[in-house]
Amino acid sequence: MEGSTDGTEPDSHSITLQPLTPQHTGGDASTIVSPTQTHYDGASDVDGTTMRSRSLSKGKLDDDAQRSDAGGKGGDAEEQEHEPRPAVDLTQDEGIDPGPFPVKPYMLASLVDPKNMDLLRELGGVRGLLKALGTHRKRGLGKKALGKAADASHHASFAPHADKDGRPGAGDSPGAGTGASQRHDRQPETTAGDVPKLVVTGPGGEDGGGSPPIYEAGEDDNRDEEDGPTYAADLHERRRVFGENTLPTRKTKSLLQLMWLALKDKVLVLLSIAAVVSLALGFFQDFGTPRPEGEPPVDWVEGVAIMVAIIIVVVVGSVNDWQKERQFQSLNEKKEERGVKVIRDGVEMVIDIKEVVVGDVALVEPGEIVPCDGVFLSGHNVKCDESGATGESDAIKKMSYEDCLKGEGAEGGSGLKHTDCFMISGSKVLEGYGSYVVIAVGTKSFNGRIMMALRGETENTPLQIKLNNLAELIATLGSAAGLILFVALMIRFFVQLGTHNPDRTPSQWGIAFVQILIISVTLIVVAVPEGLPLAVTLALAFATKRMTKENLLVRVLGSCETMANASVICTDKTGTLTQNVMTVVAGSVGVHCKFVHQLEDNKARTNADEEPGVRNASRKHTQDFSIDQAQLNETLSPGLRDLFNEAIAINSTAFEDTEPETGKLVFVGSKTETALLKFAKENGWADYKATREAADIVQMIPFSSERKAMGVVVRLPNGRYRVYLKGASEILTKNCTRHVVVERESNDKDVQTKELDELSRDNISRTIIFYANQTLRTIALCYRDFESWPPPGVQAESEDEVPYADLARELTLIAITGIEDPLRPGVREAVANCHKAGVTVKMCTGDNVLTARSIALQCGIYTAGGIIMEGPIFRQLERQDLLDVVPRLQVLARSSPEDKKLLVETLRSLGEIVGVTGDGTNDGPALKTADVGFSMGIAGTEVAKEASDIILMDDNFASIVKAIMWGRCVNDAVRKFLQFQISVNITAVIITFVSAVASVEEESVLSAVQLLWINIIMDTFAALALATDPATPQLLDRKPDKKTAPLFSVDMYKQILGQSAYQTTITLIFHFLGTSILGFHHEGDSATQKHNDTVVQTLVFNIFVFAQIFNSINSRRLDNRLNIFEGISKNYYFMGITLIEVAVQILIVFVGGAAFQVTRIGGREWGIAIALGFASIPLGALIRCIPNGPVEKFFIKVRLLPNPEVLPTASPEADWNSAIRLVRDNLSTFSHVRGGRMRASSYVGKSRNARIAPESRVALPSIMTMVPTLIASSIGAGWAPQSPSGLSNPAQFDPSKSSAALWEGKIQIHPDTKPDDPIMQRWGPIARTT
Repeated sequence: MEGSTDGTEPDSHSITLQPLTPQHTGGDASTIVSPTQTHYDGASDVDGTTMRSRSLSKGKLDDDAQRSDAGGKGGDAEEQEHEPRPAVDLTQDEGIDPGPFPVKPYMLASLVDPKNMDLLRELGGVRGLLKALGTHRKRGLGKKALGKAADASHHASFAPHADKDGRPGAGDSPGAGTGASQRHDRQPETTAGDVPKLVVTGPGGEDGGGSPPIYEAGEDDNRDEEDGPTYAADLHERRRVFGENTLPTRKTKSLLQLMWLALKDKVLVLLSIAAVVSLALGFFQDFGTPRPEGEPPVDWVEGVAIMVAIIIVVVVGSVNDWQKERQFQSLNEKKEERGVKVIRDGVEMVIDIKEVVVGDVALVEPGEIVPCDGVFLSGHNVKCDESGATGESDAIKKMSYEDCLKGEGAEGGSGLKHTDCFMISGSKVLEGYGSYVVIAVGTKSFNGRIMMALRGETENTPLQIKLNNLAELIATLGSAAGLILFVALMIRFFVQLGTHNPDRTPSQWGIAFVQILIISVTLIVVAVPEGLPLAVTLALAFATKRMTKENLLVRVLGSCETMANASVICTDKTGTLTQNVMTVVAGSVGVHCKFVHQLEDNKARTNADEEPGVRNASRKHTQDFSIDQAQLNETLSPGLRDLFNEAIAINSTAFEDTEPETGKLVFVGSKTETALLKFAKENGWADYKATREAADIVQMIPFSSERKAMGVVVRLPNGRYRVYLKGASEILTKNCTRHVVVERESNDKDVQTKELDELSRDNISRTIIFYANQTLRTIALCYRDFESWPPPGVQAESEDEVPYADLARELTLIAITGIEDPLRPGVREAVANCHKAGVTVKMCTGDNVLTARSIALQCGIYTAGGIIMEGPIFRQLERQDLLDVVPRLQVLARSSPEDKKLLVETLRSLGEIVGVTGDGTNDGPALKTADVGFSMGIAGTEVAKEASDIILMDDNFASIVKAIMWGRCVNDAVRKFLQFQISVNITAVIITFVSAVASVEEESVLSAVQLLWINIIMDTFAALALATDPATPQLLDRKPDKKTAPLFSVDMYKQILGQSAYQTTITLIFHFLGTSILGFHHEGDSATQKHNDTVVQTLVFNIFVFAQIFNSINSRRLDNRLNIFEGISKNYYFMGITLIEVAVQILIVFVGGAAFQVTRIGGREWGIAIALGFASIPLGALIRCIPNGPVEKFFIKVRLLPNPEVLPTASPEADWNSAIRLVRDNLSTFSHVRGGRMRASSYVGKSRNARIAPESRVALPSIMTMVPTLIASSIGAGWAPQSPSGLSNPAQFDPSKSSAALWEGKIQIHPDTKPDDPIMQRWGPIARTT
C-alpha cells in the first residue's frame, strides 16, 4: 500500500493486505512521499557527491493529470473511469488578437486545467513553449522584451534588485560535509523574507554564486534562438494579450446601494405605502378640514413616525452590512504588495505580484503560495501541496518536462505518480527550490477563474422567505378588513344620506365621506407590523456583533438565522476537526517504555497493558510500562535524552522561522520532521539549532523513496563516528540488533543497550501494528557507532560516499514514534453538541479512508447506522441509490470538490438545510452551493473566503456550534417579537373596526396619536427588548426546524389568539361600559361630561398599554414552560426598556394632555389599568397549560397550520432475503477456505462480492423453487443474516481491524448497526459491517 510503497507508515494492513489496491494511509500532504526531505545544498545532483536517488513512486503521469481535479487519488483503473474535470472553454480565445505570439491565453490555461501533457507535447515541449512565449529558461525575459520597463513598471517598494545568493554552499560558505549547510541550518543573517535562494546566472551568462548552477546537465539552452517577434514583445504587449496578474476588484456596494437594496424588502415596501397614505391623509385632516377648538393638528405625526421607523431599519441594516463588508476586505488584504522572485535578463529580482507577466521565469521557495500557473523548468526536490487548489492530499513532486517524459517511458508507462511538471496557482510549495515559466495570470489562471466564478448574488434565507409571505398575508388581510369596514360604513353613510339623519351641509357630507376613507386606511396601517423588520435587523445586528467576539465573522447577515435550522454540517477533516499540525502523540522508547501524549485522555494509545492473548495465560510482555509524555524527562537518563534529541535535531532538514502573519516561531519543513522537532522542543530538550551547529557532519544520506530512510554521519568528540538514521519503522527495525534500555530515574550519562531477542522483536512488531491500526504514522529512530571512518572493509570512493547498505546494518533502536494530526481541543464536545441539537455531522475529506475513519471514530462522527464511502464509488451511484445513501453517509473519503458539491446538492434536494466548511480553493463550489458556507480565517484561501457566508476566525469546528446557537437565538428573537406584535395588531384592528362601526362619528377607541405611541414606540422598544436576549446552551436542546416548518408554532398561535382575545375584550368592555363601571352618571354639564369621557378614554388607553407591557414579558417564552423570567436578569436592555415604557406612559397621562387626548386619572383608575395589564401573565401561564394535541388538530382543520408531511413508506424486503444472505455467507466462507490461491486475487474478491447487475438477476420462479430450503435453513440459523464469528469475518466486530472492506473498494457500515436496519437490508450484501 502507498503507506509502505511511497511513505513512512509501517501500516499493519500493508502486511495482511498486500494484494489490495494501493491507497495511502497518512493524512499528511507532504510526508507521505518522504518522511524527511532534503533542501538543496552543495551536495547536489550536479557536482557528483551524494547522488540523490531519482527513484520515484509508481504511477502514471496522466493519472495525475486526470486525478488532479476529478478527485480520484489512487492509481486504480477503476477510479479513472469517472469523467475528468471539464476543460477550459477555448472559444474564449477567438476574440483575442495574439499579436506576435503563436499561442492564445486560454489555450495555455488549458495546460493545467486539467494537467495536459499531450497538449504540452503538441506545443513542442518546454522548448517549444519557451520559444512561443519569447523567453529563456535560464535568463527569463531578455533585454528586448524588458526595454526600459524593467525599471519603470515595478512598484516602488519592489524596486528590482539582483539578490546576492544567500544559499549555504554558495560563495564562501562551507558546503555540505564541512560545515553547517542549509540541510542543518540557515544562515544566521537570513530573515523570514530572505530564505535561501537559487544560484542564477548573472548577465552575460556568468555564474552569480560560488556553486554550480542548478540546471540539469544536457539541458537545451536556447540562447542563440532569441530572434523572432515573440522575444521582442514588451511587457505592455504581454499584458494586452495574456492579461494582467490582477483580478478585477469586485465593486463593493456603496452605503446608498445597500440602503436601496434594504428598501426593496416587501415589509418595508408595504410600510412605505402606508406611510405615504397616512401622511397624505394626516395633512388633509389637519389642514384640509376644520378642527375643533383646542385640538392640535397632530394627525400627520403617524405618517412621519412610520417613515422614521423605515429610516431606522434601513440605516441600521445597511450600515451593518457595510461594516461587515469592510471588515471582510481588511481581512483579505493580507499583503497587497507581495513580492515574487523572477529572473529577468539573467538577474534574480523581486517584483510586485501584480507585475508578473506570461513568459516570466519565476522562482519557488518553501512556504510560498504559487502566484500564477506555470510549467516547471528545473530545480531540486520541489514538492507542492495542491490540496487547496485541487483537493489532492498527497504532495506532488515537480520535475522538468524532460524528466517527466523519461519517467513516463520507464516501467511500461507507470514510472510516475504524484509527479508532474505543472505549477498550479494557489498551491503551496512544501520544500525545494526551482524555477518555472509563467503561462497564465490573473483571471485566466486556475485560481483566478475559480475566484471569478464565485461572484454571484445571495439568495433569500428561509426566514426571509417566511417573513415576506407573512407581509403579503398581513397586507391581504389588512386590506380585506379595511375594505369590509369601508363597505360597512359606506352602507351606513348612504342610509344617513337617504334619510337626512343627521342633517348635514354638502361640505359636511363630503368631510364625512373622507372620514370614512381615513378610518378604513388607518385600519390597514394598524394591521402592518412596523416593528417586524426592525426586530429582525436588530436581532441580526446584535447577534453578529456578539459572534465577532466568538471568532465568527458574519459576511452575509442572513446566514446567521439560516444556521439556526441547519440540519446537516459537511465538514473538512484537516485543519477543522484536526489541528493540521503533525504531532507525536505516542511512542515507544527502547522496547518497553510506552509514552502517550496526555495519557489520561488517551489510554487506548498504549499497548503496555494489553489483555492476555488466547494462547498465553499471562501477559506476554510483562516489562512494558506506560507513561505520560510529560514524564519522559523524569524517566529517561540524561544520556538517553541527549541521544534521542541528537537523533531528531541533527538528522533533519526542518528549521524554525517566524510566520509572517502571526509573528510566531514555527518549524518549516516536512510535516513529519517538524512534528519530531516540536516534540523535542515541548520536552524542553536542548535547542535543535545549537545541537545541529555543534555536530561535526561527515556524510549526509538524503531521503530516498526506495530505502524510506534518511541519515547523517557525525564525528563524536571522542574521535568515534556515529550514524543516525530515521525512517519507516517496519524497515529500519528489521535492521536493528540492539535496543536502548530505559531505567526509570537513572542519572547515567552513558546509554545502556541490550540485544534484541525474539520476544523483543515480537514486542516491536506488535507496537508498530498497534500504532498503524490507529492510523498513526510510525517513524523509527536508530543509530550505530563506528570506531573509524570510512568503516573498515567498506568500498567507498571518498569519506562522504559510504554506501547506505553498509551503514544500515546492526543498528541500535532508540525509539518508535507515532505521529498524527491530532483532534482540535473541544471537537468531541462540539460534535456531541451538534448531535444533541439534531444536527448531523458528515466528514468530507480528500484524505484516505483509514485516516478519515480513525478521526471520525475519535470525534464521534462515525456512529451506529452510519456509512463510510469513497469519492470514486459515491460519484458513480445511481440517483435513487444516492438518495438512499446520503442521509446515512457519515464519512466521504478521497472526495473531490465535485463529490462534495454533489453531496451538498443531494442533501438540499432532500429538504435539508446544509452548512459546509472549507478552506481550499477547491471547496469554493460546495461553499457556494450550501445554505451556509463556513471558511477558515487562518488556513482558508481567498477563494474559500469569497465563497463563504461566515468566516471561522480560529478555524475551529467548535465555533460552528456557536453559530448554530446564535442563529437559533436570532430566530427565537424574531418569533418572540412576532408573538408579541401580532397580538397587538389583531387587538388594534378589531377594536378599531368595532368602535368605528359602533360610533356615529366613525371615531376609533384610540386616537391617532395614541395609536402612534402603541404602534411605533412600543413596537420599536419591544423589538429592541426581545431581540437582545443572549444565546444560551439550552438552545441546543431541541431539533432544528425544517425549511417547510411554519413560522408560527402551536404554542405561538395559542398565545397570540388568547392574549388578543383578552385584550380586545377588556378594551371594548371599558370603551362601551367604562362610564357605568367607574360609576359616572350622565351629567347635564357638558364640561363634566367631557371630562368623564376623557377619563374613560384615558383608562382604556392605559389598560391597552399595560396589557402590552406585561405581554412583552410573557412573550419571552416560545414553549410551554412556565418560567417567563428565566435569564431576564442577564438582559439589561429588556429591563431598561420595560422601565422606560412604564415611565413614559405615566408621563403621557400626567403631561400628555391635549396631544394624546388624555387627562390625569386617580389611583383607582391606575390600579384597574395595572391589574388588568398584569392579568395577561397568569393568563399566559393558563394558556400554556392547554394541551397542544387537540389545539393543533383544530388549527390544521382551519388551515392555520399546514398538514404535517406524510413520509413516504417503503415496504420492507421479504424476510427470506436474510436467508439468501446467510446461505451466501456460508458459501463464501467455504470458498475462502477451499480457494486459498483464488482468495489472494483481489480481482476475484471484487467480482465475487460485486452487486448483481439488474438484468442478470434470476427470474422469480427460479428463486421460488428454493424457498422451502431457504426458510428451513433460516429458522435453523435463528434468522441471523451473518455469523459474527465465521471464517468469512475473522476481524469480528473490532473496528480497528476492519479495513478489508474499505480496501476492496466497498462501502462500510458501522459495526453497531442493527441487523433489521433498512440500510443493512439494502447495503448489507455489498458492504461488510466488519
